[in-house]
Amino acid sequence: MISPGSGKRGRFSLERIPPGQRLTTDFPVLHLGPVPAFRPESWDFRVGGAVAKPVVLGWPELSRLPMVTVTADFHCVTGWSRLDLTWEGVAFSAIASLAQPRPEARSVLIHCEYGYTTNLPLENLMQPDVLFALRVEGEPLTAEHGGPVRLVVPQKYAYKSAKWVRGVEFREAEVLGYWEARGYSNTADPWTEDRYAPAR
Repeated sequence: MISPGSGKRGRFSLERIPPGQRLTTDFPVLHLGPVPAFRPESWDFRVGGAVAKPVVLGWPELSRLPMVTVTADFHCVTGWSRLDLTWEGVAFSAIASLAQPRPEARSVLIHCEYGYTTNLPLENLMQPDVLFALRVEGEPLTAEHGGPVRLVVPQKYAYKSAKWVRGVEFREAEVLGYWEARGYSNTADPWTEDRYAPAR
């Protein structure tokens, strides 16, 4: 089990709460647009762009891939933090291994329902605690929390942990995601309160 939340900051310590955040034991629901319906018979997960082997996985194929468990803290840009959430799912690195990104791939655009996107450097996504979560706290991920598949990037504000993921696009050049193009920080570091992009 990977437990980034229990490292040098100490379990249950206030030092684990980034500046400007407040601790909650709830799991608030925030998202853009309506909650999509999940139809497993037609749902797919597409991986392409700057890769050697584009991949299309149906729900049965994705859910049969080897699973990892990650226990990590979760920080929302709106100001709340939840400690020690336990996620289960497919490591981002496992998906990358299937598709084999080409050497020029440096950035990744995550595609979700309703055209929502978020972007991250490939090196950030290859960290061992980054996964496509199918379960949280021992239960299947509900639609309200991003099910059937949510990206989880514990080291970033939660708008990088996109809900309702449908695809991964490896890219040579960066393209800003939905919130990043609308003034939110592209780096999204909770520990530096990097919530918004500098004024242009």
